[in-house]
Amino acid sequence: MKLLSLTALAAIGWAAIATAGTPAFGPLVTPAELNTALSGADAPTVLDIREAAAYGQGHVPGAISAPYALFRGPADNPGQLVPEDVLQERFRALGLKKDHPLVVVHQGKDDSDFGAAARVYWTLKSSGISPLAILNGGQGAWAAEGLPLETRANTPTPSDIEITFSHRWLADTQDVAAIVDGKESARLIDARPAAFFKGDQAHPQMTRPGTLPGAENVSHSVWFDGPTTVTTPAGAEAVLQKLGLKRDEEIVAFCNTGHWAATDWFALSELAGLPDVKLYPDSMVGWSQGGGAMENTPGLLQNLLNQIRSK
Repeated sequence: MKLLSLTALAAIGWAAIATAGTPAFGPLVTPAELNTALSGADAPTVLDIREAAAYGQGHVPGAISAPYALFRGPADNPGQLVPEDVLQERFRALGLKKDHPLVVVHQGKDDSDFGAAARVYWTLKSSGISPLAILNGGQGAWAAEGLPLETRANTPTPSDIEITFSHRWLADTQDVAAIVDGKESARLIDARPAAFFKGDQAHPQMTRPGTLPGAENVSHSVWFDGPTTVTTPAGAEAVLQKLGLKRDEEIVAFCNTGHWAATDWFALSELAGLPDVKLYPDSMVGWSQGGGAMENTPGLLQNLLNQIRSK
């Protein structure tokens, strides 16, 4: 079945499509597609995850300010999950509903910035909210196309949403330890730039540099067709094939704080459609603080990545 265009969705109603179970929305939307959808009878909720100051300087019309920090842990371990009850209260204050289309908007300043949108998307999906999409290229792409902006703040109507955070796409420290110890089988992929993977650089909250034993480096940047534009599903599939990642194996993505790793998760799970991809949110900050074993030896995929980048 072919996916319906956003223009068609605007005409017949987003809620009806969601109810019918038709995969007609996301995981990425272009600025033009979002602009069309916003004129529909059942326009999507737009969450602007930038800082409040940036939001106030101009945002997608109707967008609700939901700074990235609402979805992050404490300063000493930013990747840590927000407790389910706290997350639920924040979602209620934002007026979120489970079965209403939602678009996440980040700044779109570089490929690193996309990780914020991917982490928020992962959090929303794990909380049972759907359908979801990320604005490809972010606010920067929206502005570059000369689309409407507004500066007034939009106040959401609080909701009564109830969530149960799913572990379907989550790997916690215990899960990762079982993989490192050989008790469970999964591919560990480090989404950080090579300097972090090799141990030449470390996040300030890590107790020591390094990566997970047996991990392979798949930097978040390989999933982009330009400085801020995420690749297509076909592009993600091509990278997947070049890296030798298989559809029938579990994959756990990690980084420093579950930010860059969210991009790897998004590309593999949502674009390439792999069924068993998980995100380790605490990542190397949480792992190192817990005294987990680490190594500084590059994995097999680094050579493959270098070959891809040289073409």
